[in-house]
Amino acid sequence: MWTCPKCGRTFKKQGQNHYCGDAPQTVEEYITSQPEEVRQFLRDIRAAIRAALPEAEERIAWSMPTFWKQYNIIHFAASKNHVGLYPGPEAVREFAERLEGYKTSKGTIQLPYNRPVPVELISDLARWCYETGNHP
Repeated sequence: MWTCPKCGRTFKKQGQNHYCGDAPQTVEEYITSQPEEVRQFLRDIRAAIRAALPEAEERIAWSMPTFWKQYNIIHFAASKNHVGLYPGPEAVREFAERLEGYKTSKGTIQLPYNRPVPVELISDLARWCYETGNHP
């Protein structure tokens, strides 16, 4: 077991990524709380989803940026080496061919920081999740 020296929470994995302190209240607060080197990556993902779903509301759910319109449509969250995009398991199956080269599991897509943000793919995923009602 590992205890975070900042917040005192205990985790199974040493150095586990988590959010210390109070959960962010807005997506912008979430982004600005992340390391500077990943903020633009997060802003690019946010912009791709906003462009695809201009009427969706941004909110924080499970301490992650979430786009919502009658239900949670899609989430994303920063990790040490990638951003996790959470469109749900149906979306991962539907977009399997386009997701080749990305690590996926149980409705999650890992977007590594060392690759360009796949803006068109993210937009298409977000629209598909909203239009089909398949969501995380």
